[in-house]
Amino acid sequence: MIAKLIAWKNNTLTNKQATYILAFIIGFLASVAAFMLHGLIKLIQRLLSYGFFTERANWLFLVVPVVGIYLTSLFIKYVVRDNISHGITRVLYAIATKNSLIRAHNTWSSVVASAITIGCGGSVGAEAPIVLTGSAIGSNLGRLFNMNKRTVMLLVGCGAAAAIAGIFKAPIAGLVFTLEVLMIDLTMASLVPILISSITADIFSYLFTGTSTLFTFHLDSAWSVERIPGTVLLGVMCGLMSLYFMRMMNFCESKYAKMRHHFYAKLLVGGLMLSSLIFLFPALYGEGYNAIAIFMEGQTEADWSKIMDGSLFYGHPELLLVYVALVMFTKIVATSSTNGAGGCGGTFAPSLFVGGFAGFLFAHFWNKEQIGMYLPEKNFTLLGMAGVMAGVMHAPLTGIFLIAEITGGYQLFVPLIIVSVVSFMVINIFESHSIYAMRLAREGRLLTHHTDRSVLTMLSMGSVVERECTTVTPEMPMYKLISVLTSSRDMLLPVVDDNKHLLGMIDINKIRHYVFRTELYHRFRVSQLMVPVPAILYDNEPMEEVMAKFDDTNADALPVVDIDNHLQGIVSKTRLYHAYRQLVADFSAE
Repeated sequence: MIAKLIAWKNNTLTNKQATYILAFIIGFLASVAAFMLHGLIKLIQRLLSYGFFTERANWLFLVVPVVGIYLTSLFIKYVVRDNISHGITRVLYAIATKNSLIRAHNTWSSVVASAITIGCGGSVGAEAPIVLTGSAIGSNLGRLFNMNKRTVMLLVGCGAAAAIAGIFKAPIAGLVFTLEVLMIDLTMASLVPILISSITADIFSYLFTGTSTLFTFHLDSAWSVERIPGTVLLGVMCGLMSLYFMRMMNFCESKYAKMRHHFYAKLLVGGLMLSSLIFLFPALYGEGYNAIAIFMEGQTEADWSKIMDGSLFYGHPELLLVYVALVMFTKIVATSSTNGAGGCGGTFAPSLFVGGFAGFLFAHFWNKEQIGMYLPEKNFTLLGMAGVMAGVMHAPLTGIFLIAEITGGYQLFVPLIIVSVVSFMVINIFESHSIYAMRLAREGRLLTHHTDRSVLTMLSMGSVVERECTTVTPEMPMYKLISVLTSSRDMLLPVVDDNKHLLGMIDINKIRHYVFRTELYHRFRVSQLMVPVPAILYDNEPMEEVMAKFDDTNADALPVVDIDNHLQGIVSKTRLYHAYRQLVADFSAE
């Protein structure tokens, strides 16, 4: 059946037409995956939470999240047998280093694992897993129908956009997320498939779940220019909260990474940390959207104090600001503990959560202290969500359009822009990459919107190194060296000892005046004729640094060694630039 479809595609459709059809299919499948994920999460929560939430502290909070993480860990360890955490980072990694190839199991495994984690109370988001799922659908469909590398990369972007559009009912946010966070060097022609996927996922999501948005928002107080100072200050606060979010997340993840080979140790530490925090602050349970809804729908102190139901703070409305601040700062620890202990989920929803709490905290404190003109708490909850998301993801457009679409809050478009842009400017002072890109940036594997750098990132040492190269030893007499040179096409010969340690190089241009003096053939050895290597390349070195070494030395070829100085091969400038030009041509092709 598949073979017939492929044959029909090859004989009937152009590449552009096939891409459009696949984009539609990806949009539909991504919406189905989003619907199933939300359905599974709600089903698990209903099964577990019947009579679960009470007004006062509940000891079940200490047990259920740990059980969920344990079940998720077992599922990943014995069924998936692969690392599926940090979904968006994995999509970036696939684009950067694997020609957009994502394993087939990612089309379903993240849905199951994150549903178990979040359904049992894991303090993470479902968006990163569903983005990985949508991207995996795009990648595998592209490979199945033998699409070229650039088209497969585009289909991965279609899957990511469709996933965001499907889970949030936000097609524009899906588009700009793909452009800002995932994709590079897109043309107008490339935008059409992404739009097809986004709107398809959006339409089917409406058919599956109705027309309701994620949050119910009614504008009670219109924004005015008198609120510009408060709006700008909120943007600064969101930028600083984004910095705290990223730094604390990286700190916690680094601690849990040290325990990655100790299954029960990380489960115990992470599980106890998570369950303890949820016991103290039940608002941390699950994605936390219900907690944000309290701020956006409430109008009085009594309404907002419901956020403390089920906690030790219940019945103390005077401690509302303290509670909100504590939840805001501990959310990052709860999220990293969930993933660190073995759960599966993303930081998308946590950034919205922290932003919503930051916005409410800012506005409520401002109003309570009567610092200036009244700031509506519900409006600033919404603005804070956009601000922190823009800072954490380095994606101000995504923050603006997503919040506008999931709340219907288009009346606040101007303040959304102000807060998102200010937050983005503040975070850029301290961090040049998004939370998703930071790990890849450290490894030199990050694709950017700069075409030249992106192409260099996609080049690998394995594609340009010549493993089979002619070598000589330092004790070799000159007459034997001449014999080797006459039978070799290389202008440069590495000099190695018996253990393949690199000692230097023979440059034929440097010994040219000796070649025709036969009386010297028995006088000199290689050790007397070799020259120091102008620069050394390493087998895992980023291509941007390789290019820089060729530019600095003006060398025609450079040796490649491992960490112990064992010769691995040679990279010639000719071969390197040929591979670079070929990738630029492929990368820029329509």
